[in-house]
Amino acid sequence: MGEREILLATPRSFCAGVERAIEIVERALDRFGPPVYVRRQIVHNRHVVAGLERRGAVFVEEADEVPEGSVLVLAAHGVAPVVRQQAADRGLRVVDATCPLVAKVHQEVRRFAAGDRAVLLIGHHDHEEVVGTHGEAPENVIVVADPDEAERVEVPDPTRVSYVMQTTLAVDEAAETAAVLRRRFPLLSAPHRDDICYATTNRQRAVRDIARDSDLVLVLGSQNSSNSQRLAEVAEAAGATAHLVDDATAVELSWLAGSRRVGITAGASAPPALVDELVQSLAGLGPVSVHERGDLVEDVEFTLPKEVSR
Repeated sequence: MGEREILLATPRSFCAGVERAIEIVERALDRFGPPVYVRRQIVHNRHVVAGLERRGAVFVEEADEVPEGSVLVLAAHGVAPVVRQQAADRGLRVVDATCPLVAKVHQEVRRFAAGDRAVLLIGHHDHEEVVGTHGEAPENVIVVADPDEAERVEVPDPTRVSYVMQTTLAVDEAAETAAVLRRRFPLLSAPHRDDICYATTNRQRAVRDIARDSDLVLVLGSQNSSNSQRLAEVAEAAGATAHLVDDATAVELSWLAGSRRVGITAGASAPPALVDELVQSLAGLGPVSVHERGDLVEDVEFTLPKEVSR
């Protein structure tokens, strides 16, 4: 109940790709009317999904659940070509909300595979983004989750091998995995530009900065959000106790005992309003002073697909 200092990591919360994906669903609802179907969660956040459901979005697991001729939005994480074919077979009107940075990785996979190269995809095996990327060239792509797997992976021809990355990985761990691959395969080809997205990198740097000066770091984001999970891991690695929470209601009072300096950030898929609500909740427990940490301004903007652009 004592006085606390709150350190807010900057940048935090929504990135341009998430904002674009949410806007695509909202515009599809405005243009075509409900229901608009969305394959999987548009972004990995339950608050975002619930808000769009209230407006008339219907979330499904697969395209074959959607009535023929309906509108289907593909989520920001990207899909394998087989999903697009399933949608076409049902005559669905597809609006693609794949993050452009994820689409870039898909393009890299197609380019490498066209050159008859093995493609080592650094990422988490079951993550939706990795599943979709793998589906671009399943005969060529091998998923490598960590440095241990990088030490064991085998390829048909060590002179013809490339790598790409899931966009939401922890930067340091991904770099370690890539270093193992480069050591094992000296002729390894890399992407033209880093695959880990700018927002993931920026948020990890920002949370590392506040974690060094915090007793406790609270990361707002859903449990299935890879980028949010990585933020909690980065904060822990920097020396703070960290917890990933969906919202203020998930914070346990015992965590706050003895924590006089609390760092707060939010994953790229978490609404900024959740940060305000958490700060207000902490203020209800006693006096707080709030300080922004970091001054990086993200000015990235992505265009909308033609189906929903004005």
